[in-house]
Amino acid sequence: MAESEKYEWPSEGELVICNVKTVKDFGAFLEPEEYSGKEGFVHISEISSGWVKRIQDHIQEGEKRVCKVLRVDKGKGHIDLSLKQVNDHQKREKLQAWKNQKKADNLLKIVSERYGKELEECYEEFGFGLSDEFGSLYKAFEEVSLNPDILEQKGFEGEWIEYFVEVAEENISPPYVSITGFVEISSTNPNGVEDIKESLSAFEDTDDSQVEISYVAAPKYKVEIRSEDYKIAEEIFEEQAKNAVDKIEELGGKGEYFREE
Repeated sequence: MAESEKYEWPSEGELVICNVKTVKDFGAFLEPEEYSGKEGFVHISEISSGWVKRIQDHIQEGEKRVCKVLRVDKGKGHIDLSLKQVNDHQKREKLQAWKNQKKADNLLKIVSERYGKELEECYEEFGFGLSDEFGSLYKAFEEVSLNPDILEQKGFEGEWIEYFVEVAEENISPPYVSITGFVEISSTNPNGVEDIKESLSAFEDTDDSQVEISYVAAPKYKVEIRSEDYKIAEEIFEEQAKNAVDKIEELGGKGEYFREE
């Protein structure tokens, strides 16, 4: 049993992972990964936003694709799907969520073995409850890896908590943290625009972080830093922001930086 098996049918508008079973000239038949036993169909008009001359150029048997549910016919056991109504960002998000769920299923299996109960029993006893509380089972494992007491704080009880915490701490790496800061840089020099660009080049990714800078309003820029640790993120912001201000002042401009209030 997987977390999605709590539900028999997908909802209209839901994104689903599908295995492509058969491709015809008029469309393709797929099987939703998360709703076993159901059949989905993508009409050729829902394959691509552009003109589809040859459907096999867009979809192949054996592929795994992210589709949007258009309609559900429970009487016929049939689901109408769309490929063209799923953008790249949605594909990435859905695939990552699906991978996370697969991992969560495997981790819960380890919990069930240590707890001495069948996987299905664990889903019924606490798995579905955790999914509802945290948004997904994987998110529950993530939160527990950060705060082992969170289950009891949220009112969960039972011997299974000990094993759940063990497995979470053994298998889940803490997710990235994110901080936001601001830098104000200006220059009235003839080459001021180029000077500002050169100064802002001080902000760059490192081995320990991802750095993203975006324009707010002259002379203000927002800096977002993602890292595994708040202290590391703070140090990187401090270092790179100082370098940016030093550079603009060296070029005859003005600058200052500060963290988000």
